[in-house]
Amino acid sequence: MSDKTDVLQGTLDLMVLKTLDTMGPQHGYGIAQRLQQVSEQVLRLNQGTLYPALLRLEQRGWISSRWGTSENNRRARFYALTRAGRKQLEREEADWRRMAEIMARLLGAAPGEERP
Repeated sequence: MSDKTDVLQGTLDLMVLKTLDTMGPQHGYGIAQRLQQVSEQVLRLNQGTLYPALLRLEQRGWISSRWGTSENNRRARFYALTRAGRKQLEREEADWRRMAEIMARLLGAAPGEERP
């Protein structure tokens, strides 16, 4: 695996939505930490990657935000999944599962062999 792990375009949205669905409201740093933990330290998201995604998700109405106090008494913006976000998560999970099945079939085929 390369030193730098890039997140495929579009997958970051799904990862953020799923994290908020699983963990409940989180601040950006908490989301980044959770993704790093789940990926076993392979994914490392910087602010230049995560915060534009959070803004985009909020503009689409899939997440909402509010100011609050973090566990270390700092002012932080907390993000939560909206009803529209939950529906989008369901769609994206289904799309991702279909794509993963296709990739598994492609990668499982012997060299030069086509699968029906």
